[in-house]
Amino acid sequence: MSSSTFAAHSPNFPWNPRLAHLRCMAALLVLAFHAFHRFFGLWKPQPQAWPMGWLAEGHTGVSLFFVLSGFLFMRIALHGQAAHEPAQSAGQQPWRLDYWRFVQNRVLRIAPLFLVVFFVAISVGRDKFAAQDVLYVLFSNLGQAPTSNWFMTGAAWTISVEFTFYLAFPFLARFAMAQGPGYLLRLVGLLLLFKLGGFLASERPTHMLYSTLLGRMDQFLIGMLAALWSVQGWFAASSLKERATSGLAGVHGGWVLAALVLMWALLGAQAHWASYFLPQPRQWAWVLWPTVEAAGWAAVIVAYAHWRGSLAGLLGRAGIWLERMLEKGGEISFSLYLWHGLVIFLLDELWHRWTVWLGWAPVWPGPWQLQALGMGALVLVLSWGVATWSYRTIEAPFLQLRRRYV
Repeated sequence: MSSSTFAAHSPNFPWNPRLAHLRCMAALLVLAFHAFHRFFGLWKPQPQAWPMGWLAEGHTGVSLFFVLSGFLFMRIALHGQAAHEPAQSAGQQPWRLDYWRFVQNRVLRIAPLFLVVFFVAISVGRDKFAAQDVLYVLFSNLGQAPTSNWFMTGAAWTISVEFTFYLAFPFLARFAMAQGPGYLLRLVGLLLLFKLGGFLASERPTHMLYSTLLGRMDQFLIGMLAALWSVQGWFAASSLKERATSGLAGVHGGWVLAALVLMWALLGAQAHWASYFLPQPRQWAWVLWPTVEAAGWAAVIVAYAHWRGSLAGLLGRAGIWLERMLEKGGEISFSLYLWHGLVIFLLDELWHRWTVWLGWAPVWPGPWQLQALGMGALVLVLSWGVATWSYRTIEAPFLQLRRRYV
């Protein structure tokens, strides 16, 4: 195992390749979404293509990332609590999550690559840079953030949303483990009330709910709820330790398929009736959509994470290869997410400049769907290479500095 592969494994929780598969899926959804709209969809609603809602509304990959974060960190907290149970029974200090080590680990995880992307953005926009723009490091999803001015760095808006959740998570986990799922459900209810107020007050409420912590926080909370219910509610084990380490009994593959079909149907409905790209700035469906979307992804996560089968068992050698690629994709998913925009931009810009230089544009054979498939494959291969390069060079050295916090 290479040092870069080892670096991807958290010192706080046993490595779960299924969660890596889902991280890869989230990054690929966003990549496909951006490639499709940059070259073919032109950032317009595609109601006629509702069966391909996962592509036309592929920004849903961001929601999957957020729900996964809540799920994973809640599982880590439950695992740490369970591991401390014997010591606590012997009269030692009660278990707690080390807040500052947790935050330090999160900084080591996201800051190096995010800062590189941020400095690329302010370098490109140097002529419009103002000293106060440095504060956008903390608020990359608000106002006129430098990273949002350029397609190649635009995906960085999510980092501030994610990191704000990190700052609150240790407290949320402590209260949720003390009070049970009801605590998180009350928070989700309050957030829905706040979102309704924000929706009525904002001039562009759909965009506001899409891009802010107000609109996204319940997605993290639903991920935490899924972890709690899968470990403590849906599977009765004899001890907290068994519940935290094994969680659900293995579920049948039919549940995985049902969860995926549910998510496909939800995304199809969104593409047909409530696309993010609709010209109306006020869509009532978006008050509830992030919550519903998160619940759908939570079902996928729980079902796939506890599936008693495997891709290798289902597909044979092809499944073994697919599992390895998905695990690798999960490992490099952060770099894949942040750098695929650069690859798409370069392909688009260089192609345009080449056709201008030639004085004519070559006509590609076949229907546009075949062209889109070919372009998507090219973007994926190039982005995968850049992401691997970035992960080994920028991310992995810092990941090896992480410490235990549970």
